[in-house]
Amino acid sequence: MKHQAKKRFGQNFLTDQGIINSLITAIHPQADDFMVEIGPGLGAMTQPLITQLNHLHVVEIDRDIIQWMQDFYPAGKLTIHNSDVLKFDFTGIGERIRVVGNLPYNISSPILFKLLENTAQIVDMHFMLQKEVVERMVATPSSPEYGRLSVMLQYRLQMEYLVTVPPEAFDPAPKVESAFVRCVPYATLPYPAIDEALFAKVVTAAFGQRRKTLRNTLKGLLDDAGFSALNIDSQLRAENLAVAEFVAISNYLATAQPRQN
Repeated sequence: MKHQAKKRFGQNFLTDQGIINSLITAIHPQADDFMVEIGPGLGAMTQPLITQLNHLHVVEIDRDIIQWMQDFYPAGKLTIHNSDVLKFDFTGIGERIRVVGNLPYNISSPILFKLLENTAQIVDMHFMLQKEVVERMVATPSSPEYGRLSVMLQYRLQMEYLVTVPPEAFDPAPKVESAFVRCVPYATLPYPAIDEALFAKVVTAAFGQRRKTLRNTLKGLLDDAGFSALNIDSQLRAENLAVAEFVAISNYLATAQPRQN
C-alpha cells in the first residue's frame, strides 16, 4: 500500500524486516493470546502477528489505513477498532490482554498513563517508543533520566529495555532513535500506596522543580517531623528517592494524625 505518513497522527512506519523479526520474537505470541495492537500502520507487526494468532484486535484512528486493512486482511482474523487510543475503552474488550504497538511519539506518555488504569486486565505490553522515553521509563534513582514517569510506571510495572532501533528502520525516518520495551504489571504491588491519588500528588510535587530539595518541593505536604519520622533527608532531591520511599511518604501522609495539608 502506498500511504503518505500523516504528521498529525505521528506516523512513522517500521520497514526493517530484521528488526520486525526480532520484535515478534521478543513478543512471543501464542495462538490463543488476546492481543491488541495500537496503531498498526501498514502492518509491519500486524502481518507476522496475525499469522501466529487465532485473532488480533487493532486500534487505529486513520480511516485510510482502516480501509486498506479491511480489504487486505480476512475479517475472521482481525477486529478493527476505529478509535483514538486515548479514548478507547480497553476494559470493554476482554480479560488478560496483551498490548503491543509502535506508539505515536507525540502522545506516548499519555497512552502509557491511560494503560496504567487498566493493568488489572493486562498480561504484558511491548512498545516501540522514542529511545529517550524508554530510558526514562527504566531509569534508576539518582540518574539524569529518572523522573516522574520512571516512578509512576515503576510503581505498577516491571520493565525491560529490549532493543535500540535506528531511524533508518522507519519510513519516514524519525529524527530520533527508538527503542523497544517490555512492561509487565505486578501481580502484587511490591510497595502498595494506601491512597494512589495522594501518591501521584506527592510524586508530581516532588519533581515539579527537580533542582530543588524535597524540603522545598514538598513544603505544605511534609514537614520536618515527617521527614524525621520517615528517616528521609529533606535536603535530597526527588531524583534521589526510590519508588518505595515515595510510597512511604504518601502512606505517612495518608495515616498521619493530624493529616498534613
